[in-house]
Amino acid sequence: MGRHILTAVMASTILMGTSAAAQEVPVKLTLERVFASPSISGPAPRDVKLSPDGSLLTSLRPRADDRERFDLWAMDTKTGEWRMLVDSLKFGSGAALSEEEKMQRERARIGGTKGIVAYDWSPDGKSILVPLDGDLFLADLAGNVTRLTKTEAGELNAVVSPKGKYVSFVRDQNVVLYDRAVAKETQLTKDGKGTLSWGVAEFVAQEEMDRSEGLWWSPDDAKLAVARVDESGVEVVSRASIGAEGTTVYDQRYPAAGKPNAKVDLYIMNADAKSANGHGRVQADLGVNADVYLARVDWMPDAKSLLVQRQSRDQKTLDMLRIDAATGKSSLLFQETSKTWVNLHSNLRILKDGSLLWTSERDGFSHIYRFKSGKWTQLTKGAWEVQGIAGVDEANDLVYFTANKNTPLEKHLYKTKLSAAGPITQLTESGWNNSAVMDKTSTRAIISRSNTDNPPQSYIASNDGKRLQWIEQNALNTGHPYAPYMASHRKTEFGTIKADDGTALHYYMIKPELQPGKTYPVWMQHYGGPGAQSVQNGWMGALPQYIVDQGFIYFEVDNRGMAGRGKAFEDHLYRAMGGAEVADQLKAAAYLKSLPMVAKDKIITYGWSYGGYMTLKMLEAAPGTFAAGIAGAPVTKWELYDTHYTERYMGTPQKDGAAYDKSSAIKDAKKISDPLLLIHGMADDNVVFENSTAFMAEMQQTVTPFETMVYPGQTHRVGGPKVSVHLYKTILNFINQHIHNKE
Repeated sequence: MGRHILTAVMASTILMGTSAAAQEVPVKLTLERVFASPSISGPAPRDVKLSPDGSLLTSLRPRADDRERFDLWAMDTKTGEWRMLVDSLKFGSGAALSEEEKMQRERARIGGTKGIVAYDWSPDGKSILVPLDGDLFLADLAGNVTRLTKTEAGELNAVVSPKGKYVSFVRDQNVVLYDRAVAKETQLTKDGKGTLSWGVAEFVAQEEMDRSEGLWWSPDDAKLAVARVDESGVEVVSRASIGAEGTTVYDQRYPAAGKPNAKVDLYIMNADAKSANGHGRVQADLGVNADVYLARVDWMPDAKSLLVQRQSRDQKTLDMLRIDAATGKSSLLFQETSKTWVNLHSNLRILKDGSLLWTSERDGFSHIYRFKSGKWTQLTKGAWEVQGIAGVDEANDLVYFTANKNTPLEKHLYKTKLSAAGPITQLTESGWNNSAVMDKTSTRAIISRSNTDNPPQSYIASNDGKRLQWIEQNALNTGHPYAPYMASHRKTEFGTIKADDGTALHYYMIKPELQPGKTYPVWMQHYGGPGAQSVQNGWMGALPQYIVDQGFIYFEVDNRGMAGRGKAFEDHLYRAMGGAEVADQLKAAAYLKSLPMVAKDKIITYGWSYGGYMTLKMLEAAPGTFAAGIAGAPVTKWELYDTHYTERYMGTPQKDGAAYDKSSAIKDAKKISDPLLLIHGMADDNVVFENSTAFMAEMQQTVTPFETMVYPGQTHRVGGPKVSVHLYKTILNFINQHIHNKE
């Protein structure tokens, strides 16, 4: 939920018309085609990386006949020619994944993917580590593949060490090193079992903190920092994973709000057999209070110390600690504090002189600061947000970053001075929503971009923004999967409405071809939760266009509490979930009803996860506003959700019980009088199924009618080619039934 190209001239030409025949007979989208393979949005490389010498660009690419299975491909950066390096079907065993790996994929939001989902370049650029079906393989640049492991137990979190001497991974809850020179394994820890694990990230770190690793190599391959996770104090929740042909009960350690977290310690150990016997191992001093979060770990370039970010349980304080690698002793470098909460990020950069680049919201917006000798220098400033630091060029006194400086609707790559505040230069083209990563020398960038009329494209750019080589142009030409539907593609319109306090709220709307005097039903979609931004100038896929093809106006607004607009905009949710964001969505519904083309009694509202929670709260707050509501996988009682996410905004049930009581979707369930469809996956380990069963029971006890659809074997992501079609046919059948009742 907690925790997602053409030139402008070519794009406008295509969107104005493909061929005369296509204009005369527009092809209508079907749900089956929306979710079929190949993806209707065209090829979308994932996990794009440059080889250490820059000669190759690698990525994971979906198969044409199976959009959810990925293989490893490489592109020659001089010629632009692609070739498959590792075929997941040829080398994969098809073995079932361990429950641990399945859950890791769920938390990384790749639960439906198959084949190769990650890989890691060797530092010498001669080989690539490829995890596949629970084992490890090494591929050379000619495509020859060597198997490194063949065990019943799966290998998790495999990486190549910085100098390339080792491959490290976790097997059976212990850290194992594979020495590549002698093809020999050393088990570095031995007591991992039961509730004790080494080298992994605990549940909330993966799900809510954007930390998936639990092991960090020193730059010289000599040492490792390793997380030791003890879940013995975490409450056991018996989670029934209900499938089509049976039920598996998992006793899952789930840290619900106000309950004990896993105890996470950090150890520094040598990469040799002595550490395997417990020698040469020290524990990092993270303070006397064990009830904290290990947020981030970074080695200093000299490998003599580490920087560790320690977050308080209430998340109002973030400490930057310097840890001596030899002794484990710590000292405080600086501290971030907030009256509400401190947002975590991964924007720390360590410079050659030992100073740090860092983003902070201390002035109300996320901006770049340089910390040197105990003093802060602010490098960017304004009512806009820096999302990430993409690269640093110390020789030329430059820092590259992504931000929404010009409009909250678009992210761009920028550069500015590294030593002091200076002019800011935009490097990517306006009219697109961009993301960017740069190589270690900050000479080249990998740009991914899209807009509402163009599916994702990616290219290699120079550090001045000039496109050097397409990675995937994904041009909407005759052969593109979306090309047959371009004649019926409808433009997206952007606008703003005002919240009750005068805050401007951005929305987008897609309208069918309007007929004079006719009114139209509205599909009003929402997410509404913190940490996310929905309304942007980016590709939304074909599903909204399909919904518009069915005669709906498609509408979405970003309410107060969401991301991208500064800390004060987010802080409306502090101890008040289900408040301002619900009021803003209802304000948007009132705005829609003021429009002459809207059928005022035919507005439906749909949301998933936090959006599902919002649907319930909206129906409770304003009966009669909506023709119907759809709530997918909703949190209904925040006491059932995890510590790190929930307590960040709501505090604990013990101290802030009134806020929890007011935010509950169960307490006022009986107020719902509009048609409701409740949907949930029966194997959901994120928003557990109990959220919906508790809500169902209350609706039944208060004799409040509702409809439901549950999906056996499906997790928080209810999806897949056939399941997705069933899901949206169910939703549309429900909507049309209640819309037609009003005619």
